[in-house]
Order: sequence, then structure tokens, then C-alpha cells
Amino acid sequence: METTPPPLLPDSRTEPDGSAVVRVLSYNIRSMRDDTAALARVIGACAPDLVLLQEAPRFFRWRKKLARLAAASGQVILSGGATAAGPALLCSLRATVERTEDTLLPLTPGLHRRGFATAVVRFGGARLGVLSCHLSLQKDERYEQGGMLLDRLAAMGVEHAVVGGDLNERPSGPTFRRLAEGLRDCRATAPWGGEYTSTPADPHQRIDALFVTKGVEVLGCGVPVGHPGVTEEDLRAATDHLPVLAALKIPAA
Repeated sequence: METTPPPLLPDSRTEPDGSAVVRVLSYNIRSMRDDTAALARVIGACAPDLVLLQEAPRFFRWRKKLARLAAASGQVILSGGATAAGPALLCSLRATVERTEDTLLPLTPGLHRRGFATAVVRFGGARLGVLSCHLSLQKDERYEQGGMLLDRLAAMGVEHAVVGGDLNERPSGPTFRRLAEGLRDCRATAPWGGEYTSTPADPHQRIDALFVTKGVEVLGCGVPVGHPGVTEEDLRAATDHLPVLAALKIPAA
């Protein structure tokens, strides 16, 4: 794992013209089956305005588990969890929430149910659509879900949006390419920090990503290796994926 500290990402702020710099974190947390204290420390150290989770708790007392994680990492629950079949959204108190919606995708017999957690939020004068996803392990279903994601995003009726998730596919794959053609891959646009998200013990592939729509400026995006407060020990202990952190500048509506 890389140990050289990356340059610092810009802090969150609202500009006089109403535009906003926001930090967005995407993270597969494996149903919080690992070291939840380490997980909360990683999230908190990244100081995100939005947290796009995958594999959030879905079963017994799932809301309480997600609420504990939110409180321990300085966030509040925005949307998702069991109601979206795993994807969830957290946010800081800086966000003003317009609406939320959880969407379940068609179930393929023998495969896991999938879904999207979505919201529309505002930071100052900036309005942003948000979508967290965890796509299928099966290639054909995953490709169809990529199309559903783009359709769902278009139906949200927002000019600017961010999408994050565990794609279960590398950038050379057809679904990843489909999303990168319709949106912008934040890591490819403004590389920062580490590249590979799987696995924490042996990072060798990038299967987790953040994407944005046209008009959103990407100030930096990558795995927060060496970021202040984020330790290699916590990254290894928190879950079986590494998080993706981005700083984005959202124009005023």
C-alpha cells in the first residue's frame, strides 16, 4: 500500500457566488462485519459532506447499526440501507435535503437483490443529485444495471450529480466504460491519493469509483492513503474495500 502522503484536498466551503466545494466519500463497508471503530475513524478523518455506502447493514436492527456509524463518524443518515438492498447515504449537517428515494432493481432469480439510494441536496446555492450503487457480480446483469443507473440519474431532474459505488468491475470493463461515457470518472479526471480499491491487504484493482455529470469540477479523487488521520491499520481493519474520496466544486444553481 502507498505510504507517501498525498497533497491535501481542499476543505469544504461555500463561495460568495453560491457555488460549493464538497467532499464525497464512497465506501463498501461489508455490512459492518469488521472493525466498526476503525471504519468510523476512516470516515471521520476524511471529513466528508456526503458518504455513499455499499453493503450497509440490511437485516436485524440495521437502522440502529447505521445510526451508530453515522454518529461515530460525524454524519447523519440520509437514505438507503435495507430499503435500497444495501446502498446507503450519509451526510453532514452542512447539507440541506430536498428529497430522498430508494429504488429496488429487478430481481434475477438466484442472484442478490440490488438497488440505488438517491437524494437531492443543497450546499449553499449549489444543488446536487446523489446516487449510491453496488452493481451485480454477473456481467450481463451488471451491464443492464449500468443503463438503469443512467436512466435513474436522468429522471432525478438535476443538472449536477455525483454517483459512487462498488462496480464489481475494472475500468476496462463494459459497464465501467458505459458509465464513464455518460458521466466523468473522477479518478481519471483528477488523480489524487491511491488508485486501487481492492483489497486493503493487497491493493491491485480499481472496482470502486465516483462519477460526476458535466459541469461539476473535480479537484481531486482517489483512495485517501496517507490522508491526515487515516492510518493503514484502520484501512485494513475497517472492511474489505478501500474508500474513494473526492473534492468537487458544484456550480450555483
